Amino acid sequence: MSSGIFNAMDVAASGMTAQRTRLDIISQNLANVNTTRDENGEVYRRQTVVFQENSNSSFDHILSNKLETYDARGVKIAAIVEDTREGAMAYDPTHPDADENGYVTLPNVNTVTEMTNMIDASRSYEANATAFNAAKAMASKGLELMQ
Repeated sequence: MSSGIFNAMDVAASGMTAQRTRLDIISQNLANVNTTRDENGEVYRRQTVVFQENSNSSFDHILSNKLETYDARGVKIAAIVEDTREGAMAYDPTHPDADENGYVTLPNVNTVTEMTNMIDASRSYEANATAFNAAKAMASKGLELMQ
């Protein structure tokens, strides 16, 4: 059986793992949509996931040495970064985190954006699961043919 099928499974599995992490971060953002004070006393800041190709090779190295035999490596999480944009200000003088003018700084989490990102991550996860299952079915058929 070709290692290409196993490469396809590895790529799809890495995509599912990456999208699961992305869904976890989106869920964390949604859970903190109203958190005006974290453990450090700061307003919660939205987090995002940065993906990177799961390869230690530079583009130049791949191009010059492995163009014909390049093995796909999938994706990995390069970083989880904070969104540095400021959140909206809301007037609520009774809120414990209100400033001297009665305004509270809200987290920079937009529920609509997070839900859209959640749908995107979910669909990407499903696409990777479908690719994994297709590769698994091809491997299974290959084993059947060898009998």
